[in-house]
Amino acid sequence: MTRKRANIALSQMIMVLHGPEIFDSGNAAWLAEVLSPARILVAGVMARTAAEESALSCEYPGIPPSVLIRTLRVPCYLANQGKTPESGRIFGEIVASRLGDDGLIHVECACSEIICWNRSVDDIAIEISQKTGYSLTERRVNPQNFQDGLRTIRGCIPGEPVFVNGTVIGRATSNEVRLRTEGSKVIPVSGLDIKDHGIEKLERAGCLDISRAWCKSGAIRSRCPSPSSAHKASGKVLFVDHCGHELFRMIRKDDICGIVSVGDDTTSVCGHIGSRRGIPVFGIVDGDCDEIVPPRYAPGSVIAVAQGISDDDLGRDVASIIPLGIVSWDEFVKRIIVFIGDRARISRPA
Repeated sequence: MTRKRANIALSQMIMVLHGPEIFDSGNAAWLAEVLSPARILVAGVMARTAAEESALSCEYPGIPPSVLIRTLRVPCYLANQGKTPESGRIFGEIVASRLGDDGLIHVECACSEIICWNRSVDDIAIEISQKTGYSLTERRVNPQNFQDGLRTIRGCIPGEPVFVNGTVIGRATSNEVRLRTEGSKVIPVSGLDIKDHGIEKLERAGCLDISRAWCKSGAIRSRCPSPSSAHKASGKVLFVDHCGHELFRMIRKDDICGIVSVGDDTTSVCGHIGSRRGIPVFGIVDGDCDEIVPPRYAPGSVIAVAQGISDDDLGRDVASIIPLGIVSWDEFVKRIIVFIGDRARISRPA
């Protein structure tokens, strides 16, 4: 193991955090205390609710970790907590594979390791190891794991949902799921019990670079969010169609009084995020939820289970009556329910 001297103090560096588990476990707060980073940035999208509940002073660029790290002018390290030690290391390798020769210092809480990807150990890595008590190791990215037009999603647990760009495309049947693309077609090669509707949604979204897509397996978050803000009685209504992971980018202002969401998993994610902000959801679903987050909805939420029509078709119909301006959420919900009629079974989640 070769040692290299660092040219910056640990306290001047940026800590990039990824995933909700590192916040929910308390490890994000612990790392912030023992490492005293200059700034804390939250990469990706789905960790934001957990990060906000942690009360840490964080910034939310809302972009993938490799993209974020490449944009930073100040040296940084990445901290993550995978669902297993193996999945944590796999995640670090994926990020490092997109950073080229710059390498990556990866703090992986799932296995208590400081991993220097594609770089030698330096004084910074040693100091992080000393302050955390984590072991220190060097690893290289395996180029065979990253081929254009192909994708192997590693570290899966059989039976758990598999996502591509936020859409559930099936459930894992082994610890690896292999996918390839032919034009606009996404073709499962092995390890996947296919969800046809999910594959169709993914293909409708347009051409896909499967080698660089956001892929994951397992639940997005295992913990329920803590309710926070009071519900706004009136405001604008967001329409979210099968892209719940984009919600934070869509909520730019404080003038949102509710969300109309289409799709079981999208509705779950919108409910999860909305409950933290006191934003109710009118979810249009067909009843095939993959349980990717624990159910939680803000008061005033409604679930409409499509009957004799797909949630996609019913969602398109409802989208046509969503006004652009300010509305009363309660009055708007009444209007949607009358408009839907007997095409859905209406319920109000507790």
